[in-house]
Amino acid sequence: MGARAAHIALANAYDGITTVVTSLNDADLQRPTRCRGWLVTDLLFHVLCDAQRALVALASPAEPPATVDSVSYWHSFPGGAGSAEQAWSGRRHAAAFDSPSRVVQLWTDTAPAAVRAAGNADPAGFVTTQGQVLRVADLLDTLTTEAVIHHLDLLLDLPDAPLPGTAATRVATATVDALLGGAARSSGWSDHDYLLKAAGRLPLTDPERFDLGALADRFPVLG
Repeated sequence: MGARAAHIALANAYDGITTVVTSLNDADLQRPTRCRGWLVTDLLFHVLCDAQRALVALASPAEPPATVDSVSYWHSFPGGAGSAEQAWSGRRHAAAFDSPSRVVQLWTDTAPAAVRAAGNADPAGFVTTQGQVLRVADLLDTLTTEAVIHHLDLLLDLPDAPLPGTAATRVATATVDALLGGAARSSGWSDHDYLLKAAGRLPLTDPERFDLGALADRFPVLG
């Protein structure tokens, strides 16, 4: 994906999360999510840290070649829901704010700034984050994929909230397709079902395992 398309998808992903969380009051921000041990505010703080990391990465040019791309990046983050230590750390950091809505305010300041920085980045450039070197477009794709998965995580107890946008979802599903070595969907899955299964948020049923065959053993492919 080119840098312009990657920028549009990241904006779509972050705008989707903003639409969800800005409509919530402090009680709703303390509802559970699909990430074990995390409330909506805790998970939002985690995605906020990604937006902050994006700002740092986009201001951290690096010399080529890239060490990972938008797919191989995920090999360092094996499938699953994350560690108990990570969950506890996220909760403690989010709890340091005087109210859940303060995390929302910081998100609404930071996410647009990350999107603007992405739009201003050298489309042919390379940046560094988490000890890796990536093309700018690949960095944005990784951020989009994570944001889409976590947008779906936020909706566990918010059934009326909007789903992730089309452009962002397209990036996330393409990432999962590539991680699996090609599209691997059981019949009847929507894009969002596919992502939740691929991220280990929903288990595969016996009929789905039969439908997928040997590919079922590769689920989940990202955390």
